[in-house]
Amino acid sequence: MDSQDYLEVEVAVGSEEIGDIVVAMLGELDFDSFSYEAPSSAKAVYGAQKCYIQTPLFKEDEFSAVIAQLREMTGEDLLWSVRSVPAQNWNSEWEKSGFTPVECGEFIVRPYEEGTPCENPNVVLLRPQMAFGTGHHHTTFLMMQTMQQMKADFAGAKVMDIGCGTGVLAIVAAKLGAADVSGVDIDAVAVRSAVDSAALNGLQIPFYCCPFSCDGVPGAGEGCYDFLLANIHRNILIDGMPEYARALKAGGRLLLSGFLEEDVQPIVSSASACGLSLVNTASREGWFCLAFKLI
Repeated sequence: MDSQDYLEVEVAVGSEEIGDIVVAMLGELDFDSFSYEAPSSAKAVYGAQKCYIQTPLFKEDEFSAVIAQLREMTGEDLLWSVRSVPAQNWNSEWEKSGFTPVECGEFIVRPYEEGTPCENPNVVLLRPQMAFGTGHHHTTFLMMQTMQQMKADFAGAKVMDIGCGTGVLAIVAAKLGAADVSGVDIDAVAVRSAVDSAALNGLQIPFYCCPFSCDGVPGAGEGCYDFLLANIHRNILIDGMPEYARALKAGGRLLLSGFLEEDVQPIVSSASACGLSLVNTASREGWFCLAFKLI
C-alpha cells in the first residue's frame, strides 16, 4: 500500500489522557499517525486529538462504533469532524519543523542535518517523515529501553522489525550488534522512510512493504529469528501471535508495545497459549512494553 491522500479526524477530548485512550482504540482501525493539541485558551474546555488515516482505509461505520464504545468508557461526548489532508503537504511540514532529539539510555535519536556528519555510534539519525517512530512516543521509547536491557543477547542475532515505521528499532538492533536485521510495514511511505533512515546511519537494512508478517520475507522461516520487535496495535499482535511464535528460535525473544494497561492481560494470555513466557514488563505514562521468551 502506498500513502496518497490522508484524512484528518479530529476528536474533541477533555484531556490528553482521554486523547491517549482514543489513540489506543483507533489504532486498531488502521489510523497510523496522531497528534494532540491542548485547549486553545484558558477558558477552552476541550483539546483536540487528531488522528490520521489513509483515505481508502477509513470506514465511518467502524469508526462510529469505536467512538460509541469510547463515549461509554469515558463519559465524554467525543464530538468529531473529518477533513482531507494531502500526504505530500504533511511530509513537507514535518521536514521543515523537524523534531527535538530524544535520549533513551545510551542512544540519542535526532534529526539528520545535511552536510553535518555524525560519527557517534550511539546516535540514530532520522529524516522526519510522516511514518511513525522518532522515539518521542512512549511505546517507541519503551521498546528502545527494553532492547538495551537485553543488549548482550542482540550480539550476532537475527532480528525482524514488524511495523517498522521510520526503522528506528531496526537501526537500534543493528547498533546493539545484531548481525541480520530486516523490517516490514504495510505502508510504502514507511518502508521508503526506513530505507532512507538506515542509509543515513551507514547501514544497509532490507525493509519490505507487506502485511505485518514474517511470511514472504527472504530468509524468513520457522524457528529462524532470535528477536521479533513489534510496536503495533493489540488486535494485530494477538492475531499474529501464533506466527510470531513459529518464527522464533527456541529461547528467542518477542518484544511488543503499542498498547495500554487494559490490553496487557489479553496479550499475555495469547502469548502464553503459543508457548511464550513473559520475562519483562515496562510502562511509561500508561503505555506498556512486554518481552516474551519462547519456552
